Amino acid sequence: MNLNEMTFGFAMCGSYCTFGTVLEEMKKIADKGYHLLPIMSENASSTDTRFGNAKDFVQQVSGICGREVITSIVGAEPIGPKKLVDLMIVAPCTGNTLAKLANGITDTAVTMAVKSCLRIGIPVVLAPATNDALAASAQNLGRLMNRKHIYFVPMHQDNPGQKPNSAVAEFSLILPTALVALKGEQIQPIWQ
Repeated sequence: MNLNEMTFGFAMCGSYCTFGTVLEEMKKIADKGYHLLPIMSENASSTDTRFGNAKDFVQQVSGICGREVITSIVGAEPIGPKKLVDLMIVAPCTGNTLAKLANGITDTAVTMAVKSCLRIGIPVVLAPATNDALAASAQNLGRLMNRKHIYFVPMHQDNPGQKPNSAVAEFSLILPTALVALKGEQIQPIWQ
């Protein structure tokens, strides 16, 4: 299959401070000809924050992807079984979502989208953004790194002086990570 004929699920969780950067990367991927199926967690699609209004973000995502955003468990469930995507991206992936995925909890559109892909072996690329990556979320990162079909966008500490446990993915590496994940490989290094 031609890479530009592929469809990537692109799921967003509530790390609102990273939305601007993630949307830029989403647009770059779409501009390269990849089809994107947008998914947003219920919180990401409905919570207004100091970083912007939820409806504006939903409109931007829908505009970039050229599709309505999936925001419910019911809407996300058919993604895997109907093979609607070739790969699932979760960016940003919060510590909360990491914990749910590590423990098999499916209670948001994003966790359902991931579960529906993993159950039939579709690769999942996670781009973490969490203030506790090197604390409470570290165990969940470790567990997920050992799971088949899960791959990580390389990450780094974003502010070691003031937030020593915080880490964020290098969002510019989402597409390179996805392309390597399609071959069943993890891009290296995972920590930058």
